[in-house]
Amino acid sequence: MLAAMNPPCRDWSGRRVWLIGASSGIGAALAEGLMRAGARVALTARNAARLQALANPAALVLPFDATEPVAWAEAFATLQAQWGGVDLLVFCAADYRPERACDVRADRVARTLETNLGSVYYGLEAVLPTMLREKTGGIALVASVAGYVGLPGAAVYGPSKAALINLAELLYAELRQHALPVYLINPGFVATRLTAKNDFPMPALQTPEQAAHHILRGVERGRFEIHFPYRFTLWIKLLRLLPYRIRLPLLRRLARP
Repeated sequence: MLAAMNPPCRDWSGRRVWLIGASSGIGAALAEGLMRAGARVALTARNAARLQALANPAALVLPFDATEPVAWAEAFATLQAQWGGVDLLVFCAADYRPERACDVRADRVARTLETNLGSVYYGLEAVLPTMLREKTGGIALVASVAGYVGLPGAAVYGPSKAALINLAELLYAELRQHALPVYLINPGFVATRLTAKNDFPMPALQTPEQAAHHILRGVERGRFEIHFPYRFTLWIKLLRLLPYRIRLPLLRRLARP
């Protein structure tokens, strides 16, 4: 049996988890699962009312826009003052719309890239130096199987998630020597307000609660990549391994006229 790539998490009780993008979808379901397991959860999103409704008495509500670099530093200072640090920072904020390359618009591109990618770098700038100095904490990036290959109809979302996959790999290489775990989370289709925009079949569609279950079990087992559901993600992984002469004609069949 292969050894876990990260230290297994055997008990969530008292662990300090900061969730970015916690107001809905996978983030909200993950927050609920963590709180039930006894974790101390800091909830971040722009919608303060949703976070307050979600929070339990042990939770810390830190509403702000994750695409604002200055807000990160202020929120982290608050978290440190109240909790003394964070054991796991989960980047779950996302923006998505189905669009072809010919449909992209500059303002929408900027918003998607800032939410999906820029916010992660702002968070790393605010938090990572402290984690390295104190030799405690971990990073989890929620990417997507859309980052595995160039799936038609995800002209901005797919490349942003591919960048997160790349970032998670280099973070693991750089941070493992400092004993800081890194997790790469690649969900398939999950029923959220974002995927509700799709007008095409979504194979092996999961609920946010199912997604949260997979994520928690993956972290508990010390996995680096947590992808689900296998009956869908393994096919996409196989597609990624094919040479371009085979892969691209298959992808072309998915492109809509």
